[in-house]
Amino acid sequence: MTKKGGRKAGSLKLVSPVPLYGQIKDMLRKKILDGSYPPHSKLPSESELMAQFDVSRITARQAIRDLQKEGLVFTIQGKGSFVTKPKAVQDLARLEGFGEAMNSKGYETYSRLVSARRVPADADVARALKLERGAAVVETERVRYLNRAPISLDVSYFPEEIGNRLLDEDLETRDIFEILENDYALPLGAADVVIDATIAEEKISSLLGVEAGSPILRIERLTFTRDERPIDYEYLYYIGDAYQYRLRVERR
Repeated sequence: MTKKGGRKAGSLKLVSPVPLYGQIKDMLRKKILDGSYPPHSKLPSESELMAQFDVSRITARQAIRDLQKEGLVFTIQGKGSFVTKPKAVQDLARLEGFGEAMNSKGYETYSRLVSARRVPADADVARALKLERGAAVVETERVRYLNRAPISLDVSYFPEEIGNRLLDEDLETRDIFEILENDYALPLGAADVVIDATIAEEKISSLLGVEAGSPILRIERLTFTRDERPIDYEYLYYIGDAYQYRLRVERR
């Protein structure tokens, strides 16, 4: 049913550079990202979308297909379309912060700061940051959220002179990489990354909402400035089925 003002039922705009299927996709996408349609919930069927927006089956089907291409939806033949569980995908060939990588793909991200404090460097932290064992460093613990679902616990260590400044920053809405480069004029150059599997200890399981002892992905990352100064040593604990690294390799 067409309404006055160039609109169709369901608040679609008849006069718009965005086609009707794109407008439906954007509406559904927004509800997926804000949690109105949680993971594994069923989306309206093609027939329901046709009735709600007064559009053709082809238009409704294209909106669902576009959501599938974005990885937000999966379809089961004969049962309908369902919201996928958020999965973080990062390219190993690029050094990016979590928010930087995910926001570029259109995901909603934020962090919850669990703690930020000065601690003495243990042997591993001291070796990574090229400090004396027991030297003061700043440790931050943050739970990272993707589309409002917890996805990782990031435990990071910084040399005291950098960490002391970070204690005064908003570490819940801003990426630390962004702060280091844009605010502190410390361009980042490279990182050493080690990936292995482990199990969720009690603290991690509580923060991430998974069962204690369940498999999780652990990423150890040491980031250097462009002049090879170690500046950020961290352990990233990801829910086992919620993260994926990608890398293109070539035969030489």
